[in-house]
Amino acid sequence: MLARVTAFAIDGLDSRPVTVEVDIRAGLPAFAVVGLADKAVREARERVHAAVLNSGFQFPQRRITSNLAPAYLRKVGPGFDLAIAVGLLAASGQVPLEALERWAVFGELSLGGELRPARGTLSVAEGARRLGMEGLVLPRERAAEAALVEGLRVAGVTTLREVIEVLAGERPAPMPPPAPAANDAEREPEVDLGDVRGHTEPVEALVIAAAGGHHLLMEGPPGTGKTMLARRLPGILPPPSRAEAIEVTRIRSLAGLHAGPALAVTRPFRAPHHGISASGLVGGGAVPAPGEATLAHHGVLFLDELSEFARPALEALRQPLEDGHVIVVRGQHASLFPTRFMLVAATNPCPCGFLGEAGRCRCSEPDIARHRRRLSGPLLDRVDLLIGVPRPSADDLAAGPATTSTAARERVLAARERQEHRLAGTGATCNARLTPALLRRHVPLSGPVDAALRDAHERTRLSPRGRQRVLRVARTVADLEGAERVGTTHVLRALSLRQHEPGDARDVPPAPTVVAG
Repeated sequence: MLARVTAFAIDGLDSRPVTVEVDIRAGLPAFAVVGLADKAVREARERVHAAVLNSGFQFPQRRITSNLAPAYLRKVGPGFDLAIAVGLLAASGQVPLEALERWAVFGELSLGGELRPARGTLSVAEGARRLGMEGLVLPRERAAEAALVEGLRVAGVTTLREVIEVLAGERPAPMPPPAPAANDAEREPEVDLGDVRGHTEPVEALVIAAAGGHHLLMEGPPGTGKTMLARRLPGILPPPSRAEAIEVTRIRSLAGLHAGPALAVTRPFRAPHHGISASGLVGGGAVPAPGEATLAHHGVLFLDELSEFARPALEALRQPLEDGHVIVVRGQHASLFPTRFMLVAATNPCPCGFLGEAGRCRCSEPDIARHRRRLSGPLLDRVDLLIGVPRPSADDLAAGPATTSTAARERVLAARERQEHRLAGTGATCNARLTPALLRRHVPLSGPVDAALRDAHERTRLSPRGRQRVLRVARTVADLEGAERVGTTHVLRALSLRQHEPGDARDVPPAPTVVAG
């Protein structure tokens, strides 16, 4: 007898429908799984065999063939266990075939017949809805996550026996548990900008970066607070919208990061070690998997000790920073991963970190030159804000904080609301996403503004890309002030925040300090 069960294969960040066909016929006892399955899927034979017997069902002693169609699509992971087991029981007459037309199944089986969650639950649930399935049967631990998809019945069960009872109509499909509401404690950051002393300008740059979604590079001696500042950035960012939270949850599910509530309530913050490879940073592998850049989607990617990262890894970030996605090609297959993140990086001015401090820096000129060459010009040109974080004085450390995360977040939220209203219907969500056409529309250049940009172009090495980034930052500075139009002071402020490359002072026009009213 032949039975067909609907399951799903993970393809990049999406899911593809897979028909699991199970055929049982006379012959010597054998169990074969075909259809471009990886080792984890082929090992399902042993898990299914033990789970079926330990759940009290009969395992047919005949020739069993399980085909995962389409055969050209690679099947990876243990999420096909449940579909193969249900197909086997249906083909042997222990499950009515009619039920298999309405429900998709997804999950890993233990030897005792218990269900274990598999990666990619949210993508599978979205695939089931697109395919027009009535419902999805899956492990109870991931039922709340699958229930985020509207218009799909979700049955969260714990054992293979319960799955069969639900499909046979002997047991009502259990409702998924309600997703826990995000309380204020979950939203409040564990660290606060009130802990920072003596960094008024860097803190203001951090607020500007958060308000416009801009990339930020901090340079300074070791121990001055660069990492401290970066780790306080998530606490002043606006919460993700529901669409953004769904995307973050989908990526988190595919990566196996299931901690916390079903729906992401905070933006991701990723801080990979500087020994990471290019594929680990932007994605790759024999079976393309998302990298840290994708795990930071709609959040922050923090690269500490930027100059210590391998040059190929940093160069691999150039396209994701510009395009907001990366395409990983393996053989004849291409996978697209989103990479809309804020890049925040920190670096020392020289190998020892004390460049310019007499008696402390012992780096030779070749050492300093090699250190600077690790950060390519094309990569730095894609960064909006390049600021110095000097060593604070004793008086600075004794003084009070420049601001708190609560006060900074209020300013950021107000600026983001202005951007949301102005950019409604354009597809852009913040000033950092302004296209050249949107820049011309929302940042018209008056005579003084154009003159300031021309002067900067002549006196500094401002590239056309850098010019656009200056205008985006100027628009954010104006939003923080509540100004409708971008003025000369806003442009000069934005230029002052690109005043140097690591270890290289730049001559720029003097800029006033902009304080929000």
